[in-house]
Amino acid sequence: MSVWVILAVLVGAALYAVSLYNTLVKNRQMAGEGWSGIDVQLKRRADLIPNLLEAVKGYMTHERELLEEVTRLRSAAVAGSNASPETRASLEGALSSALGRLMAVAENYPDLKASENFQEFQRALEETENEISMSRRYYNGAVRNLNVSVESFPSNLIANQFGFVKAEYFELEDEADRAVPKVSFQ
Repeated sequence: MSVWVILAVLVGAALYAVSLYNTLVKNRQMAGEGWSGIDVQLKRRADLIPNLLEAVKGYMTHERELLEEVTRLRSAAVAGSNASPETRASLEGALSSALGRLMAVAENYPDLKASENFQEFQRALEETENEISMSRRYYNGAVRNLNVSVESFPSNLIANQFGFVKAEYFELEDEADRAVPKVSFQ
């Protein structure tokens, strides 16, 4: 009889360990999916920027330095697409800040504000910024779940045994960068 009890306890413990392992795998996959969502939206924004710059270039002849800065920061963000979330957040935060300055300067050009192409890019950029924000929230929630699983007992025993590690949050460093750039011209 005691052999059956011991066997039942061992089988129960094994099933519990398998359940914890599967939860860790699920949480890691959700964090990966969240990062992929951020990556897609950041690429979408990076793809919009050259068209946006082309639309404003003819109007903003005196803003060459700002246009060059946006171009440089876009290139840096694209080049850092495989960087860690912390590095990527820093690059993307700088780009968001420059885009915000570009949109603020565009206020001084009434012909540009009236341009249909510019308005279309403005709407697409605003939509993309909102999608980035939603993707960031999803990713950070998935990272939180993974990190809790990796650190809490007894799942931390399984996590350590099978090489599960905490993930980095995608956070903007500068408080000013936390605000979505204003892209409304009305």
